[in-house]
Formats: sequence, C-alpha cells, structure tokens
Amino acid sequence: MPAYYRSSITGKIKEARRVKDLRKQDFSPTLLNFGPVQFYIARHFGFCYGVENAIEISYRALEENPNKRVFLLSQMIHNQEVNNDLQSRGIQFIMDTDGKQFIPWDALQKDDVVIIPAFGTTVEIEHLLLDKGIEVQKYNTTCPFVEKVWNRSEKLGSEDYTIIIHGKPRHEETRATFSHSAQKGRSVIVRDMNDAIKLGEYILGRKSPEAFFKEFASKYSIGFDPQLHLQRIGVVNQTTMLATETQAIADYLRQLMVDLYGMENLKEHFADTRDTLCYATNDNQDATYQLLETDADLALVVGGYNSSNTSHIVELCERKFPTYFINSEKEIVSKEEINHFDYHNRKHVKTHSFLPDKNIVKIILTSGASCPDTLVDRVMLRILEFFQPVTSVDEVLTKFIEAPRA
Repeated sequence: MPAYYRSSITGKIKEARRVKDLRKQDFSPTLLNFGPVQFYIARHFGFCYGVENAIEISYRALEENPNKRVFLLSQMIHNQEVNNDLQSRGIQFIMDTDGKQFIPWDALQKDDVVIIPAFGTTVEIEHLLLDKGIEVQKYNTTCPFVEKVWNRSEKLGSEDYTIIIHGKPRHEETRATFSHSAQKGRSVIVRDMNDAIKLGEYILGRKSPEAFFKEFASKYSIGFDPQLHLQRIGVVNQTTMLATETQAIADYLRQLMVDLYGMENLKEHFADTRDTLCYATNDNQDATYQLLETDADLALVVGGYNSSNTSHIVELCERKFPTYFINSEKEIVSKEEINHFDYHNRKHVKTHSFLPDKNIVKIILTSGASCPDTLVDRVMLRILEFFQPVTSVDEVLTKFIEAPRA
C-alpha cells in the first residue's frame, strides 16, 4: 500500500479503537473536539481488507512488470483518486464500470498483464482472456467475500435452488455474480424490495410467464421458466448492498414460501443464506446507525460517486441529517459553499450556507469502503480552516489516545 494512502489522523484513531476493542463490540463513534467545531468519526469506515488487497496487488503488478503493458478490466475500486493514480503510473482501463469498451479485446496480446478488479469478472471475460493465453490468476484481486457469494451460489445451484441475487444489475460485481451463478443454476436479479415484490407475484402464480420475461428482461438466466424455477429459491447479494435490505428481501421471500408450502416444508423451498453478507459492509453500516444517535448538525460522507457501499451510507445519514456526499476536500469551496453529489438523481449540486451559524458546529465525518483515510483527513483539515481558534490536531489526538473511553 503506497504510503500516501496512510492516514496521520483518522488512522491513529482507528488503531486506538482497535486496540481497546479487539472484538469489535463497541460501534459508538469517536468525538473529536476542536472547540468551535467537533467531529463524530464512525467506528468503522474506509478501506476494507478486499480493497487494500486489490490495491496492493495492482501496485505489485506494476512493479513486477516494468516493460509490459498493464491493463485493468475496469476501475480497480470505485474511487477516482485511486484510479487516477493507477492510470498515472501506466495502467490502462479496458472498459468503464458499465461495461463500455475503451480498448478492444483484439488489441490485447499474450504477454500483456491484465488485473481483475476487486469486484471480480464474468466467466465469459475470464475465458476470453484465457483463450488469448493471458494469465488471469496471478493478478486476480477479486475480494474473498465476493468469491464467498459465488461459492454459496454454486452450492445453491448444485442443490437445485434458483439463485435470487440482490444487486444493481449494471454493477460489475452483480454482473460477475450473475455470470458465475448462472453456470451452476437458474438465476435472477432483484434490484430492491420493489423488485422482490414483483418477483413474488410470479412465485404466487398471479402473473404470466410472458409478463416475467418483459418485467425482468436481461435479469434472468438462459432457459429460465418462472412457472418451474421459483418453487425452490435462495437469496445472495452484491456485497456492498444495504444489509438490512438484503435481509428484508430474504425474509419477504421466505414468508411467501411458508405461506405456499407450510413451515414444515420450508427447507425444501427456501435456503438460509445469511452467511453471504460481507462483514466489512455490515460493520460500516452498523457504525453508521450509531452515528444516527448523535446530536450532529450535518454529515459529510466521502467516497466515489459510483460507489455502491458509499451511497448506502449516504442513504442512512440522510434519514436524520443534512448530508453531503463529496469525493474529496476540493468539493468544499468555502465556508459558505459546497459542491456535492445527489445520488438519487445522479447529478452534481451546489449548496450554500451548508455550515450552520452556531457557536459549536457538530459534524459527522465518515467514508465508504473504497475511500482512502487520507481523503477523510483532508476533508477534516479543510473544515478546520473555517474555524478559529481551534485546538490543534496533535493535542486532540494526544488526548484521545491517552485517555481511554469510558
């Protein structure tokens, strides 16, 4: 991991909290008191193991192949700063996050290095690379928790369950999971609870197969028959989805099976798949719920605008606070003005007077799993520029580290 990704502020807080809470039983936020401005820092945020592993492998690929062309299938992770840095070092992206091709497959050669991103890739793309003689495993950075979902899907398929995938249909991870699951069993994607309810209509036999093929176009596997293949199901997810929503979808579909076949026959029609939820996504989301218990005035969430896990943190914070989704400190124009992303409408917006006129301003500060902690540091330091006098960062950190939390 390059040194400039390492944090000199929030990194120390994370380590201190880790040492004091090795079993991760305390999800309460950390309060950093700078005097006229205070920050609530989430217990868990930022890079997870899968992201750190992917970045380390990518930089290693560059170091080990100085005279070769190095490609990434798509963005390494959903963070523009990380992707920009990789590109500046010579890595070329083959496609964007939606699958739009930048570099044609015919342009790739046997000696090229191709990195598979943390989201994984489809079986079809992997076979295409292998057919060209390109090594695909040496720099395969697929997150172990994504592979866990694939393995669970394979087991479901081998036991004749249809795999219901809770995910965003165009997201790289969902496309990869669908491709892998469809190799072993019938598969269908649901985007949210609304999709699950629509699918429930076919489970209950209330709508025709013809309507299914139209309503779920491009979201079901080849040969799918809604009259036959919705009698025995299991739910897995894109690992960055809102865990509570995945569970709600699974609970809803489970109850349909109870209603149709009876509790005594449930195991024959519904598979328990709770073990596919990603621990890091769960930890970050659980820590965000604890932020909602604070008396903050607003929330700043830092991360890539196309980051699924970050958008869910934004969604949670919006339940209580004015929330600003930014990708770096550069979005904070002044004390009066901030540029931020409206992920509901997929557009950039500008807000004035985002900081309240108060003697003490309290701000939630957190980030998504694809955001380096150094970006969180820089956002904090940018906000501190607008308040005087403030307690120094060194003094605040010293007090925090030396004084254990009650």
